[in-house]
Amino acid sequence: MDRETAEPRVETMPGERAREWAAHHRRTAARSTYVYDFVWDITAEAVGPFCTDVDGNVLLDFTSHVAAAPLGYNNPLITERFDEFDLPDPTKIAGQDFYVGSPGTPEDPDLPGPTQLLDRLIEITSEYGMDRAFLSNSGAEAVENAIKSCYDATDGTRGITFEGGFHGRTLGALSLNRSKSVQRAGYPELAGITDVPYCTERSCTPESCGCGFFREDGSALATKLDRETGHLPPEDLAYLVLEPVQGEGGYRIPSEAFMREVADVCTDHDVLLIADEIQTGLGRTGEMWGSDHYPIEPDVITCAKGLRVGATISRSDVFPEEGARISSTWGAGDLLASMQGALTVDAIREEGLLENARLRGEQAKELLRDAAPEGVVDVRGLGLLLAVEFDSKERREAVIEAALKRGLLTLGCGHRTLRLLPPLDVTEREIGIGIDLLCEAIAAVDG
Repeated sequence: MDRETAEPRVETMPGERAREWAAHHRRTAARSTYVYDFVWDITAEAVGPFCTDVDGNVLLDFTSHVAAAPLGYNNPLITERFDEFDLPDPTKIAGQDFYVGSPGTPEDPDLPGPTQLLDRLIEITSEYGMDRAFLSNSGAEAVENAIKSCYDATDGTRGITFEGGFHGRTLGALSLNRSKSVQRAGYPELAGITDVPYCTERSCTPESCGCGFFREDGSALATKLDRETGHLPPEDLAYLVLEPVQGEGGYRIPSEAFMREVADVCTDHDVLLIADEIQTGLGRTGEMWGSDHYPIEPDVITCAKGLRVGATISRSDVFPEEGARISSTWGAGDLLASMQGALTVDAIREEGLLENARLRGEQAKELLRDAAPEGVVDVRGLGLLLAVEFDSKERREAVIEAALKRGLLTLGCGHRTLRLLPPLDVTEREIGIGIDLLCEAIAAVDG
């Protein structure tokens, strides 16, 4: 497949073989969150945002597997390095009990692995004074280890989260979620978790705020922690956790004033701030971290998805000093994923992908705003974290289906928002194709 000339090509979506594969999978798989019967053929041609399904349909994937494939399919920046090595078996070891190395020195090995991924994570968080990282299997585990570390580092037993937030599906992380009731209903939760409103208007000020965060007597966050009138003593607080841009909650981009207030309150009361960068991190927003857009100073960053492994990044004084407080069988032991993560960080830094994310994101927003499709009430985004909000959930769902039938893969989030996550090296031509297909889908639904 030639990326420079590839085009989406769809006969029937889903096709007969895709329906067969999906039905067979459902025979033994626990009920989960599958969006539609798209079945990627891992043996067929795929490059960049283009992939082929089991029926031979060529799709333009603007989901990047929910940001977990930040460089798209078969990117030579990854695959050509893989071809240099005969990968061993096992490719996963008990990485909390043993180390792994390769020919060369730890600073310049033939094969980058968990140790080199840790080095890169510290390099790209050095502006926040971070000097330690812990690798795990997933974003939820990264969040679990973040909050455990904060509990350990403070005398606090309580935490603050935000309305609309999503931080994972393990029980500890789940206790922080405020995006959809189905995620938490009926499950036991961590005690002492308080929520406050998250900014819903990216240009709001304390005077114009309509989400309830800013009030006449100050912010909802500051008043909770006020030593005279608040109900949450700051010394009881172990952490505050937030997404720099909410993902599952609807790609809500906060205002500068909101983030300034969060930063000031955390500084005033010496509260540890956890930035959940699982979807916003690694260049997705046009900066290495979503936090880089704002005046906040995270004490802990959680990362996963595009990193290919989970990672909790912080400082020596935050992580537990005792050796067995945090651990994981596969933590720091997934050789293949760690190599992918290290090479992904290298590609982002060396290939100008932050700048490309900013340029192509602006292109997509401009094309959509100029087209002014029927039923679209907002187009927003940072870098290649893009959102199209519709006037109803029903229209959003219909557009996702209509786009799929035209060969464009998209996803929903929030209540009525469609999200677009093209690969970080997406081209001007590919953005044009994708936005044209999306506009066609919107017009078909309107018609």
